[in-house]
Amino acid sequence: MNFSFAQKLKIVFGGLVLSAITCLAKTPVEYVNPMIGTSDHGHVFPGATLPFGMVQLSPDTRLGTWDGCSGYHYLDTSIIGFSHNHLTGTGIGDLGNVMLMPTVGSLKCMPGERPGEGYRSRFSHEQEEARPGYYRVLLQDYNVNVELTATLRSGLHRYTFPQTDEGHVILDLQHGVNNGPTDAQVTILNDRTVTGYRRSSGWGGDKIFYFVIEFSRAFDGFGLVLNQQAVEGKDAKGKNLQAHLDFKTKAGEKILARVALSTVSVEGARKNLQSDLTSWDFDGVAAAARAAWEKALEVAQVKSKDEAFLQTFYTALYHSLEAPTILSDVDGQVRGPDGEVHQVSGFDYYSQLSFWDTFRAEHPLLTLVQPNRVNDLVDTCLAHYKFTNPDRRFLPVWENAGKETGTMIGNHSIPVIVDAYLKGFHKWGAAEALADREATTSLDRQQQDAYRELGYVPLHDRDRGAAKTLEYAYDDACIARLAQALGRKEIADVHAKRAQNWQNVIDPVTGFARGRSRDGSWLTPFDPSRIDTANYAEANAWQYTFFVPQDIPGLIEKMGGDEKFVAKLDEMFDPNGKIPNNLSDVTGLIGMYAHGNEPCHHVAYLYNYAGKPWRTQALARKVANLFYNNTVAGLCGNDDCGQMSAWYVFTALGFYPVDPSSGVYAIGSPLVDEASIALDSRYYKGGRFTVVAENNSPENVYIQSATLNGKPYRHSWITQQQIANGGTLTLKMGPQPNVKWGADKADRPE
Repeated sequence: MNFSFAQKLKIVFGGLVLSAITCLAKTPVEYVNPMIGTSDHGHVFPGATLPFGMVQLSPDTRLGTWDGCSGYHYLDTSIIGFSHNHLTGTGIGDLGNVMLMPTVGSLKCMPGERPGEGYRSRFSHEQEEARPGYYRVLLQDYNVNVELTATLRSGLHRYTFPQTDEGHVILDLQHGVNNGPTDAQVTILNDRTVTGYRRSSGWGGDKIFYFVIEFSRAFDGFGLVLNQQAVEGKDAKGKNLQAHLDFKTKAGEKILARVALSTVSVEGARKNLQSDLTSWDFDGVAAAARAAWEKALEVAQVKSKDEAFLQTFYTALYHSLEAPTILSDVDGQVRGPDGEVHQVSGFDYYSQLSFWDTFRAEHPLLTLVQPNRVNDLVDTCLAHYKFTNPDRRFLPVWENAGKETGTMIGNHSIPVIVDAYLKGFHKWGAAEALADREATTSLDRQQQDAYRELGYVPLHDRDRGAAKTLEYAYDDACIARLAQALGRKEIADVHAKRAQNWQNVIDPVTGFARGRSRDGSWLTPFDPSRIDTANYAEANAWQYTFFVPQDIPGLIEKMGGDEKFVAKLDEMFDPNGKIPNNLSDVTGLIGMYAHGNEPCHHVAYLYNYAGKPWRTQALARKVANLFYNNTVAGLCGNDDCGQMSAWYVFTALGFYPVDPSSGVYAIGSPLVDEASIALDSRYYKGGRFTVVAENNSPENVYIQSATLNGKPYRHSWITQQQIANGGTLTLKMGPQPNVKWGADKADRPE
């Protein structure tokens, strides 16, 4: 067999290496298309960044709409400018700080609503290119070619100008994605350097980003504009603030700008720039960015006959590695949730912690593909706790740019931390983490007091009571697991008992999770198909009833046994089911199933627990094929900091973490023909784990038989420890279900 260059390399990146098992026509990075998911409701950005990079240098085409949360949408036809940080796949917009825009002609310092009214410019997708670590577009109104690349904490622009005496680079500090400035400052430090900051009041409250901008050559003039009026001098301060750096250029002349950010100070931004980006070699920096992505993406060298699948898969892995993002400076300083500057040492401090979404699959995936970051992510959670107000400290729920947003429900940094500990990540203090969790769950925030008192969050609080009860119960199960592992039986017993609170909101008559009043009565009238935000989080009763990952056997029993449980799952996936009042977040529908919103992500795998894994095999394939593809509309809903993409990566590999902190994966139906996982010996001692799907095809979706290390394997699940031990899981696929494989109770997930 002739192997490609990528196959011959021995790659060691983070904690996981996927050894080459097949001749790839391209290297993994060549399959990635950052434009996938930029249309419809994917909410991802196409610009330049590194894996988990602080800087996401990307074009902004819209600012205030729900589908513009990342700053970019594929349907737009004009570009406002290029800003340096962006959220990926979220349902709320923010950031878009420190925007630059090259222009030609008469000076315009406001963007305008459409081209011709301000500095914004038309563009065409035919003159646009995006690949990992690189973005390019032609600004048609100015005939300026813009190229962007990035390092870990800095961005590099290259503008190719026409011949002109009226070239400009606009710095607009009023600009932001779905946020407004509360203050800004700019200083023309010398004829090549601009410094300052932008403070904004967007999602999560007050945030500040300092910046340093250096140009490759001296600008020929400059000016400052405050409240749309020119101001004298080299320094200005205010909310509506712009600067223009003016250039006289020859045809084809290239002007470069390198930019670094910091939440701490201008000096912090300068240190980041000096550490990351001292060269003006744009092509060299772009090549280094590409190499960083190649190293990260080679974690998953897979075999498939389907080129479109490979593009979809590697782009999903790419999106899974864009967030969380590093927030601390190169010297370890960071501005915390209290607004103060803190020094961290021995780890990178992360941001974009979308735990309500990412605890489900994104973080379990990182324990495999990026284990070197897992301890840092836990240390970030513990540091966040310390940095919050002492009289109301809690672990992060949804952290954005250093600030706690309080968005969504539950305390799902808890399962992330527990998952890390139980998988052997012990660099941080587990006893401290347990204490922080105890303190977090003892607060009265988000009706936790009622939850502790009654065993459920009552309806009269009108704030997602049934959903909160289910999610708090899962967090309690996770705390019990950690306490048990640490020998803290008294704590384990308390939380194990609370983990059964899910039963208090499952109505035995209807079989649905329902809201209850403080007196114990059930919500009436009740329509399980109706999206009900008073009782559920962006969902209906169908979508939340199955969220008992810590005790699926108990849920099956409560619903009347295997057959009734399976019948209810079948009814959920009945395509004739209709939601009468859908929300924009509730997308990717198969009947009552909504793949575009996270509460459903584990549900297709629940048939394994009732002895019908062949139903999971068919549904996992169906969901993957319906709701993911290699087009700009290739995500059916918000990617949510990589969670949607992580679901696809796991499903493509053939297993999924239904109960994320348990270390157990339910087996589905692999989309890959083969994937071989070589494990980093710093974290795992098994050498290599391989999944082989024999006779795999779009028709052969059902497992006929399985072997693990050559021995017959009938379990419809596999554990983290089995993966860590190494070996080969071989699944023989066929067009008809084998209803006996995985059906016995002993073969179901535990």
